[in-house]
Amino acid sequence: MCAFFDRFKKPTPNIVESPPPPVSGQGAGLQKPEYRVKPYFIVASVEMGNTTTKCILTGTNMETGRSYIIHKTVSMSRDVRLPKPGEEVFGTTLVGTPITKESVAELVRDTLIKCHKDAGLSIQDDLDFVVRSTGVVAAMDSPDQVGDFVKSLANGCLMAGVPPKKMTPPMSKENLPKKLQAFSFADKVTFCGTVAGVTPPIGSSGVELVANEMEGELAMAGMKEGAKWTSVDFRNPCLSIDFGTTLDGRITGYVDPKAEYPFARTIGNFCGLAGAIPDAIVRGTGLVEEGKGTALDLFGEKSIVGGLSRKKTAIVLEYERQIHENIDIRIVPPDRNHFGKVPVCADIAMKSGIAMIGCDCGRDYSGEDILEEIGADIYRNHGKDVLTQIIDHVCARMALRLVDVAAEENLIPPNASIGFTGRAAISGRKPEIIMEGITARGLFEKPDDHVIFVDDGLARGAALMGRCMLSLGKPKEPIGGVRGGPCIMNRRMKIGK
Repeated sequence: MCAFFDRFKKPTPNIVESPPPPVSGQGAGLQKPEYRVKPYFIVASVEMGNTTTKCILTGTNMETGRSYIIHKTVSMSRDVRLPKPGEEVFGTTLVGTPITKESVAELVRDTLIKCHKDAGLSIQDDLDFVVRSTGVVAAMDSPDQVGDFVKSLANGCLMAGVPPKKMTPPMSKENLPKKLQAFSFADKVTFCGTVAGVTPPIGSSGVELVANEMEGELAMAGMKEGAKWTSVDFRNPCLSIDFGTTLDGRITGYVDPKAEYPFARTIGNFCGLAGAIPDAIVRGTGLVEEGKGTALDLFGEKSIVGGLSRKKTAIVLEYERQIHENIDIRIVPPDRNHFGKVPVCADIAMKSGIAMIGCDCGRDYSGEDILEEIGADIYRNHGKDVLTQIIDHVCARMALRLVDVAAEENLIPPNASIGFTGRAAISGRKPEIIMEGITARGLFEKPDDHVIFVDDGLARGAALMGRCMLSLGKPKEPIGGVRGGPCIMNRRMKIGK
């Protein structure tokens, strides 16, 4: 009888949500957060995106290798102060908010200070490392311009009182705080630029292929860390897809467990638009700020699993079809230097054998007005409830179309894993719908063992990147290597010699 009903059960997505740090001690008034009494590696992830600017403090218990979210401070990037006289505007967010080096630095400074103050932590005494990243790439001409933006983020960190040594790898094990030295392999291995066992996709000319490459790197690392809270072995080969306002992510290849060089090569990139598409639909309703409002303002970013899910109606299906007629998802043509407004080197990617999979609406977001018109029509004729359903199905289909392109390129072998993060993939019923779609495609015999959804992917990735840069390993809980394989520490040590 159970087997009969099992046929009607929907696959349950593996959704990893950030747990609070455990407490230590017994009795009222005696309990303290574990990171106060045990060896914790505390990292600040500073992210300025098109929609939000965040400082997320993560703490990794070095005895267990588990990471926790200690505190997060989130502000809207559209609220960055206006340029002052004499300041040079060097970019804008996707919705056109102008930014300068000084305004970015001040926003980062204030966000960092507030986050530590609210958490009751000291930047000088408690913080171990800072990782900076940005998704604000829409107004840039080429991928290498991101370096200037990251410098502005670094200036903000310095203004907040972060010592420079907390933003770069240490020269030796002895330069680490004493609480971390026992867990470091810095005297046995050398940090060579790989994070979570993956080498970055540098093209044949030595340039980065997409402007938000670092976000893709952090997203992949964040998936690998998040998977430790599940039964999924999220090691190479794998796909990570980050559905923030813009799209980023990576595809890694298989590595022979006996190969001398144990790191996976990046064989694919994701780039273009993600949450910007539902944002435009929502702006058409008039329910959010004109020109700057987002789907996040209206729906939040919490996922919904279980309960009664509604069958896709003809109305939802028709609007989903209309919207996807304007969404362009494919291998980025070699003659494009932007896709979905994100600067790319598509020609170099193709010459280097790296599949660059992009998502756009029209050409470089030229279909934004069409999405707003469709959003206005949905809300006017059917209301907010139907709008919510449509956005969930539209975003899920975007994710599935990206997976389809990767599958057509033979980039998803049976032993691969797929991970999603970002508000446009993990909020609402999107994980449930995506999981149904992947199951229907028959990519894996047991999809639950291969697919995860992770919140705060970039912050988790920052914590793991910090560990990699400081050679803080946990061989019994390996992150690098291949699915089902051993830890790669021994091979790394041989290379180090």
